[in-house]
Amino acid sequence: MAATLAQALTGISGILVTPYDQPGDIAPRRLLPVIDRALGAGVHMPVVNGNTGEFYALTTDEACTMVREVVAMVGGRAPVLAGAGRGIRDAVRLAKVSAEAGAAALMVHQPPDPFVAPRGIVDYLKALEDASGGLPMMLYLRNDAIGTAAIASLCALPGVKGVKWATPNPQRLAEAKAACDPEIVWVGGLAEVWAPTFYAVGARGFTSGLINVWPERSMAIHAALEGGNYPEANALIAGMKVFEDIRAEEMAGTNVTGVKSALIAQGLDCGPTRPPSAWPLTKAQSERLNRFLSDNNLL
Repeated sequence: MAATLAQALTGISGILVTPYDQPGDIAPRRLLPVIDRALGAGVHMPVVNGNTGEFYALTTDEACTMVREVVAMVGGRAPVLAGAGRGIRDAVRLAKVSAEAGAAALMVHQPPDPFVAPRGIVDYLKALEDASGGLPMMLYLRNDAIGTAAIASLCALPGVKGVKWATPNPQRLAEAKAACDPEIVWVGGLAEVWAPTFYAVGARGFTSGLINVWPERSMAIHAALEGGNYPEANALIAGMKVFEDIRAEEMAGTNVTGVKSALIAQGLDCGPTRPPSAWPLTKAQSERLNRFLSDNNLL
């Protein structure tokens, strides 16, 4: 699994949505056709309990159910990356359940607590590693204000195998990469639009919510970047930018709304989003989304 995991980390980490039924409860099986389509297109690593999966809107019980169900639906076709985070006891429980379910690695959300010490994050990561029985860990870094030295101290932990870099600061990414073990995998964590910029400073692979809706386009962008064809990658990204622009609106409060609205339009109803995410799209946003889907034969 180690070689397979290393290869998958440099591919596309496809962040799956969390489906809900009409009463608003999680409905994991609605995700099966989305998973099948993504894996059929070649997506390297499905991710459960990520931000496109509304991780912070789920209870810990729900997150545990989602990781069990997603690993079962993937059925060994690809390694599954499982998000873990929140308070230490919830995170430890989720790490343990993820390992028992058969996840290949943990994606550790950066603690959003207002009082976070870098050395406290070290203890946090050690606790998750112990709880999971030593699953490899990917750090999901959304705030680089902790500084390069702190990032290097986190990456020095034996269980940390990579970083999903989700801050629009390629210079800091380059600095952090240079300060850490060259075996650490640095993954672009701001999806397709930022992938060429991060590739240019040494990242490999990228996260994607687009894979829920149009995995073939994500795969084409990845192939272009792996081949060093930046003009092709940029042209492909320009062709899906409308979708990402919609998701970035309202302080990114329509991020998951755009994905779930597109799935509904495609006949793959995964339900609405939960507050504080925006739901539904405005009339103007819906019109732009429908034009995008129609123009690209995605309906």
